[in-house]
Amino acid sequence: MLVLKSWVSQGGGMTATTARPRRTTAALPLIAAGITMVLWASAFIAIRSIGLHYSPGSLALGRLAAGSLALTAVALLRPRSIPRGRPLLLVLAYGALWFGVYAIFINAAEHHLDAGTTALLVNVGPILIAVLAGVYLKEGFPRGLVTGLAIAFCGVAIIAAATSTGRRDMTGVLLALGAAALYAVGVVLQKQALTSVDPFTATWLGCLAGTAVCLPWAGTLIHELTVAPAAATLGVVYLGLFPTAVAFATWAYALHRMTAGQLSSSSYLVPAIAVLMSWALLGEVPTGLALAGGALCLLGVAVARSPGLAARRED
Repeated sequence: MLVLKSWVSQGGGMTATTARPRRTTAALPLIAAGITMVLWASAFIAIRSIGLHYSPGSLALGRLAAGSLALTAVALLRPRSIPRGRPLLLVLAYGALWFGVYAIFINAAEHHLDAGTTALLVNVGPILIAVLAGVYLKEGFPRGLVTGLAIAFCGVAIIAAATSTGRRDMTGVLLALGAAALYAVGVVLQKQALTSVDPFTATWLGCLAGTAVCLPWAGTLIHELTVAPAAATLGVVYLGLFPTAVAFATWAYALHRMTAGQLSSSSYLVPAIAVLMSWALLGEVPTGLALAGGALCLLGVAVARSPGLAARRED
């Protein structure tokens, strides 16, 4: 209403500018990041049951194929400029590594590890991203970001301890750590690509690249589609439409407007949200320790996102 009143008071002119539109525009990347974190958290709930009916490679292919179809449908609504040269290579590289290989690694890791241990190991990723972004993207090492990452990682460690079943082996550990490294490298490559490629196009082409990487599992996927229950297949479609197509698009939008280090710190919200979602949707009542870990995750992200602390850099 304030925007409308200001516009009317200026005789319908579009030159009037108020503080509110600027604040709204500034908040959009945070809203986009929030959507991403909620949808990525929901993916853990879906994968928990789908993994019983779909193997790691076929699950990754089914999810990415559904996401690619949705993104392609949107892309066809208007002509888009396809990047060339180095920007295209960066998009294809991040898509292959993060959309494709990462998805296979993380699905396979959960066949060897419990959810808590997997979450702990994968969340090494934001720390690696901060290091790579500080060195290669020249984002530096803001004291608030480093402090916030440390606090949030402690929160993940507490959640992992509270949800661990003791099921783990070295293969699963290596797969989860590999997924964390792929996540970190993928984000850094994506950040570089977004300097010349718009967020939606980068997401669309990246998802197509990831789908191509997973094509060797096409035969397995076709077989599992014929025997899996309808609910599990609907879960695969959900993963493709929302935690993949929508969440990665909103992530790219936010990454285009934020530093890689700060945005990646927001992913520490995912374990905390997943605990609450599991409580609300599956009736899995979290322990006090898990809730305490979730609170630390929230605090760590708040510290990492604090403008005052983020502005102070290490000497």
